[in-house]
Amino acid sequence: MIDPLTILPDIVKEGEGKIVLLILDGVGGLPFKGKTALEVARTPNLDKLAKLNSAGLLDPIFPGITPGSGPAHLSLFGYDPIKYQIGRGILEALGVGMEVSLGDLTSRGNFCIVKDGVVIDRRAGRIPTKVNEELVRQLNKEIKGIDGIKVSFVSGEEHRFVIRLRGEDLSEEVTDTDPHVAGEKLLESKPRTSDDKAIRTANIINKVTEKARNVLKDIDQPPNGIILRGISGAPKIPKFPEIYKLKPMSIATYPMYLGLTKLIGMDVKYGLKTIEDEIKFFEESYNDYDYFYIHIKKVDSYGEDGNFEKKVEKIEEVDKIIPRIMDLSPAVLAVTGDHSTPATYKAHSWHPVPVIIVSKWARISNISAFNESECAKGDIGRIPTLYLTSLLLAHSQRLDKFGA
Repeated sequence: MIDPLTILPDIVKEGEGKIVLLILDGVGGLPFKGKTALEVARTPNLDKLAKLNSAGLLDPIFPGITPGSGPAHLSLFGYDPIKYQIGRGILEALGVGMEVSLGDLTSRGNFCIVKDGVVIDRRAGRIPTKVNEELVRQLNKEIKGIDGIKVSFVSGEEHRFVIRLRGEDLSEEVTDTDPHVAGEKLLESKPRTSDDKAIRTANIINKVTEKARNVLKDIDQPPNGIILRGISGAPKIPKFPEIYKLKPMSIATYPMYLGLTKLIGMDVKYGLKTIEDEIKFFEESYNDYDYFYIHIKKVDSYGEDGNFEKKVEKIEEVDKIIPRIMDLSPAVLAVTGDHSTPATYKAHSWHPVPVIIVSKWARISNISAFNESECAKGDIGRIPTLYLTSLLLAHSQRLDKFGA
């Protein structure tokens, strides 16, 4: 694959039309009783757009590869996910509004319940967020630093939190402490290399884990331990506004997606909870930006839960907001997903994702609906997600000719 960023910065130009990228997280699926969730869902608005515009399938990485949410989204924004590999910790930290500098180390974490060294509940019964906030206050009070490294905690939703380590000689070349399944031993962080920084960092993480257990054991709440995963620092990465000459806004409800888009230079809106919150903010801010990323999470969540019916319902809910987007007359609207999450599979999968591109410059694919089988017949064909951004720029007349 050609890295788009080797070409696009030299030919991109400013324009007037607005671009909207609507992401139904995990929208792709597999048949249940003969049909996918998209094929079952009643989506008259998406179907109408699909019939009159361009359609195709996207491979988030390349065929056969199941992507995580981070690399899948980097592809959506035109960044080679193999070249730019970003840890989950830094994305979560930025997503909850934590200030992060080069050299800092961050990790996402869970409050958990540990018995005899074994993690018996990785989410501590999904404690209320208010309990989480009190626990984090205690941790910040009792654990200010270790071995010259400043330690900070920030609450997330329910059992989730983020931790930041700040100081000299830290390394992300260390392992997680999360066993990832209940019933397994709480892990010690270990260095992945023989580098002194990695050895020191692993020791600090293990000391944080032990100190946290000492703090939590004296609090009358279920959690008595923490687990950490996605330990990572801030990478150097080109900024979206500078590459594409766009003023972008990220509209999402989950921290990771806010974190990733903030990392690449988008403005973000915190505090949105529902699809209605998202579309209302989109309408209110429409005149202030020329690129909008709108992320709908629950389509993916119901896929991972194996709840086919709820996934269908959430897709239908998204279809109802399409007229509100089109009423504002964007130059380009793309509707797709970051990856597939079939409810029958209950996890991310490697299957390609349907996409439609709505623009007055779009070729008509002459398909009957927005779903996997129909989009496979479209004029876009099956391409890497990595090339979606260049198509959006082209359809909004923001690219000059390449070469003589």
